[in-house]
Amino acid sequence: MSKRIVVKVGSTLLANEETLRMRFAFMWGLLRDIADLQNQGYDVVLMSSGAVALGREILKTDDNSIATKQAASACGQPVLLHAYRSIAQEMSKDIAQVLVTMSEMESQDHFDDISNTIERLFDYPVIPIVNENDTTATKDLRVGDNDRLAAKVAEMIGAEHLVILTSIDGLYDRNPSDPDAQFIDVLDDVSQYIDGTEETNGLGSGGMKTKLQAANMAQQCNCTTHIAEGIIDAPVSSVINNTRVHTKCLPIDQTASRQELWLSNRLRVACSIIVPKQVAQSLADTKQNIVYNDIASRFGAFSRDDILHVFSEDGVELARGYAECSSDDLEHLQHMRNQFDSEYGADALIIKQDRMMLVESSQLSWDAPDIETTQSV
Repeated sequence: MSKRIVVKVGSTLLANEETLRMRFAFMWGLLRDIADLQNQGYDVVLMSSGAVALGREILKTDDNSIATKQAASACGQPVLLHAYRSIAQEMSKDIAQVLVTMSEMESQDHFDDISNTIERLFDYPVIPIVNENDTTATKDLRVGDNDRLAAKVAEMIGAEHLVILTSIDGLYDRNPSDPDAQFIDVLDDVSQYIDGTEETNGLGSGGMKTKLQAANMAQQCNCTTHIAEGIIDAPVSSVINNTRVHTKCLPIDQTASRQELWLSNRLRVACSIIVPKQVAQSLADTKQNIVYNDIASRFGAFSRDDILHVFSEDGVELARGYAECSSDDLEHLQHMRNQFDSEYGADALIIKQDRMMLVESSQLSWDAPDIETTQSV
């Protein structure tokens, strides 16, 4: 199998922040480098932002409503893809667009379908370009940042490298404007820097925080993440060959099953359950079945085989697993218990231990739901 790379570029590299016009010089250098890597035997997928930013220039608007962003994406997407195709053809390549949404990336069947499409595209002289389908995204159903989506694509194709090109040369231990800021060239634990990376850039939806979140996702599937400045000359190969300064996030040396990876790298929390202290203490040591009586409360509606996130009452994420029943089943159990004042369904299985993973210290956890919005069980 060829070596595989996922390259993610953000809106600030593709569109001038003031004029919202395309940066053709960068795009030419990027595709020239990707084409050269393909000719050397690499399989490369480009994860590209930019449609919304370019569409704003067409619509002449700075409105940030979801509907306007969708309209801007509809206008900007063909402009972006036309530019990519025109440039790629200069390298005797063509492009293929793969539009995805969060719901597709979080569905095992759709995930496999997308994977099969990309695998087939590797057989042809094309550059696969993945975009989030912003035209159908809503506030409650969108990936929100293409950094984590790129990490999910890296998992999908078994990539060795995830290259995130941005407007700075990598990660610093504090705001780079601080004269005492120290550059971080190699990183194996992203959690020590995550709290100081909240700022976002002008055009994109993510900042350094989402890049570290993506790096942590890539770590789980033995993929090295490179965070580097989006230069014009060999922006990807110079990073892969380690010939210029950038931040390298090392993979975790582990062998994870397909099920463990699927549970590890989530783009959103579908539903959560909260367990009492005694159950939380048990889960800290080993996997165990979670039954109805182990649940203190739940958040959100779910179906059988959806992913459930398990939290302690003090907000620590403990585990993730496949639901063995639906939230409607839980409500039915609760109704029957209340009606007959009995222990009916106390041992009903909610998560099976062999379909569960414990959240390790090397993995960034999700925030617990607001306790006031959970439903008692």
